[in-house]
Amino acid sequence: MIASDDRGFTLGDGLFETVLADAGALQHFDAHLDRMTAGAAVLGLPAPNRAAAAAAMRRALTEAGLTDVRAAVRLTFTAGPGGRGLDRPQTLRPLLVATAAAAPKPAGPARLMVSAVRRNERSPAAGLKTLAYLDNVLARREAGAAGADEALMLNTKGQLACAAAANLFWVAGERLVTPALGCGALPGITRARVIAAARARAIAVEEAAAGPEMLASAAAIFLTNSLIGLRPVSGIDDFAAGQSRITDLLAADLESN
Repeated sequence: MIASDDRGFTLGDGLFETVLADAGALQHFDAHLDRMTAGAAVLGLPAPNRAAAAAAMRRALTEAGLTDVRAAVRLTFTAGPGGRGLDRPQTLRPLLVATAAAAPKPAGPARLMVSAVRRNERSPAAGLKTLAYLDNVLARREAGAAGADEALMLNTKGQLACAAAANLFWVAGERLVTPALGCGALPGITRARVIAAARARAIAVEEAAAGPEMLASAAAIFLTNSLIGLRPVSGIDDFAAGQSRITDLLAADLESN
């Protein structure tokens, strides 16, 4: 039972991770907990207990009857109960909660639209998976209302940042390009895996500060996150995106690792 004054509930004071479970096995668990631990340090929270997190996530899978299928396990870590106001209590009692839901892999490429909701690259929370995700919620709602699968978010400078729930990549010639973290992109777990796979194949990788006009000339565009893996993009607003062998190679690398 979550207390009515839990700071995650009242103020968004906390973090979350969404981990893919494949037949009960938590994929890239350590990388997810490393990111949550780093985020907790930025927020001034203690590090989450890894053993307790793993146990809670496995218990969530079991209770949901999802140990034999593809599932998303969300781990939520809050600052705990805090009473009224912004100031945290002197003694924190953090809350760690896990839930699980079925997560079939999306079929086919995604259609994007450029959202009017901007990503604040200057916020200390821009690179964290905090519980304050309303901008992403609004961007995704805008995309859905327009008939798109996902929203493409720019930052306050008009630079490419990310999708509402994914990292963005595009192929320029023989180079792989992704928005730099300083543009407001989240340091995605799958983002890091794709970059490592590209470098292992001697594919040049650039983390760039670029405007959306760069996508019009891209050979291919794709999204990544822990649940979708690598998902090609079929188009953005009124232009169609192409295909590239680089996308296929990297998708195969992700599937095999």
